[in-house]
Amino acid sequence: MPQKSASSANRVTTVVLDAGHGGKDPGNLGTKRYKTTEKDIALAVTLLVGQYIKENLPDVKVVYTREDDRFIELMERSNIANRNKADAFISIHCNANKSADPHGCETYVMGLHKTEANMQVAMKENESILLEADHALKYDGYDPKDPESMIALSLRQNAYLDHSLLLSSLIQDQFKDRVGRTDRGVKQAGFLVICYTTMPAVLVELGFLTNAEEEDFLQSRRGQEYMASAIYRAFKEYKNRLEHKDVNLDLEQQAKADSTRAGGGAAAADTGVRFKVQIATSSKRIPINSPKFHGLQVEELKAGDLWKYSVGNSPDLGGARDVQKTCKEKGFEGAFITAWQNGERIDLQQAVNLVRDR
Repeated sequence: MPQKSASSANRVTTVVLDAGHGGKDPGNLGTKRYKTTEKDIALAVTLLVGQYIKENLPDVKVVYTREDDRFIELMERSNIANRNKADAFISIHCNANKSADPHGCETYVMGLHKTEANMQVAMKENESILLEADHALKYDGYDPKDPESMIALSLRQNAYLDHSLLLSSLIQDQFKDRVGRTDRGVKQAGFLVICYTTMPAVLVELGFLTNAEEEDFLQSRRGQEYMASAIYRAFKEYKNRLEHKDVNLDLEQQAKADSTRAGGGAAAADTGVRFKVQIATSSKRIPINSPKFHGLQVEELKAGDLWKYSVGNSPDLGGARDVQKTCKEKGFEGAFITAWQNGERIDLQQAVNLVRDR
């Protein structure tokens, strides 16, 4: 598969949106109070996500794995993403449980199952291959009912884990903070639909159709619009971070000019703002002296179930950009700048404004 050039490595210009299930594969059936099933809700939300991206991010090409009620094999979904050299793959689904109590949203990336529940969700979603002819040959003998098969599967996608974790955490943040849904977190498990893609990939579980309240919400047009808007906003932030468009460059230049003009006067008050460069996100703790960091002096931060690793602690954005350049030269192409004030993460644009106005 052709790789992107170094100059375009951080550009996010193509996204593949995958509506789970379809056709003869209805997915989860919920409480059966509605005629529509998982495949219908997944398609409705997926099409809305694509609509929002097209309307607001015209430089992004949106590719769907399906735009109507048809059955698409899991491997073909990955192939569509690979053929289009996508920069991100988002697969959208609805959850289910034997109990009516579980509720909330969760987003998965490829990896080892930390819990039995994670494995059960993956095995359930992967059962779609049983509807495919010769599935054992297509998926290297994978058996969706065999836990041992899941372990081998989970070793794939490691090359894209950091960016997949970033996108998934942004999606969960939007679900929790903007839509007010219960946050079940970012998780890892072995999903066939995201393990054969050659780009960052996530699988979103919008909620539980076996929970009557969530089923009502996800069946409603309002609920579908809210969830689609959340995924769109997360994708937009992901794109901005990778392309470093999360700060107004005019304001940055103005801040530098103001600082230069004030050079002969009294020292400016310290706003407490610091700029750091995040280079990695991991579901497992990585020793800060690990060879993986190529000699960089790394700071670690625990955020929920994720470990985040940053370099630098600059009082100005220019210094952070120099650190970012060094990180990129060390192989961390996705390194992006974050802003902090008195130990708390703040919006990057807000930080630039604070530094400018001090």
